[in-house]
Amino acid sequence: MNNAEAIPASWRAALEPVLASPKSRALGGFLSAEEAAGKAIYPPRGMRLAALALTPLDTVKVVILGQDPYHGPGQAHELAFSVQDGVRLPPSLVNVFKELATDLGLPRPSNGNLSRWAEQGVLLLNNALTVADGQPASHQGKGWEEITDAVVAAVAAKAEPCVFMLWGSHAKKKAASVPGLGPGSRHLILTAPHPSPLSAHTGWFGSGHFGKANMFLEAHGRGAVDWRL
Repeated sequence: MNNAEAIPASWRAALEPVLASPKSRALGGFLSAEEAAGKAIYPPRGMRLAALALTPLDTVKVVILGQDPYHGPGQAHELAFSVQDGVRLPPSLVNVFKELATDLGLPRPSNGNLSRWAEQGVLLLNNALTVADGQPASHQGKGWEEITDAVVAAVAAKAEPCVFMLWGSHAKKKAASVPGLGPGSRHLILTAPHPSPLSAHTGWFGSGHFGKANMFLEAHGRGAVDWRL
């Protein structure tokens, strides 16, 4: 990582050891080489740790795991499932909002920028924090996973109970290897198919994750999330 990707202070202790690892150094070399070759990478430098900057470790109540950033120009700003202001809603986010409306009776937002969730303690974390233009999953397996695993582990180690929303097989797989998220966890683990149009009708719709999360948070004195945008 370069200076444009300074680690937010609250995450530093959890991430500095892993960022010094050979895999993380190789990731930095890979990204630099791709950019030097003129390839467009999203989001741009300086925005790749935005999820951590908007949601400090001590404020995390909920973790939503995504796969990688959106791969179209102007979409990604490094919050999982979120898009920049004014960008057309991607199909998966449309389905997230449909479930939100059914679950909590909230109006469907017309804007897909989820920063308001992040500012309330909802960590919107992707498995890989960059992607090549037009190539979904192109930066999977390049070194991001070690870093984002450390992020998930840091949240799982918190004394305060949190909610982990695992949407799709990749999110379930990621969480399964983290200590503290197995059977008997003090955290609430919610699983469902991915909200993609390919899988949303196999159990995403009707999952009720937003209401279940708020009930758990209130029961543990952590305060509900206001899911309105």
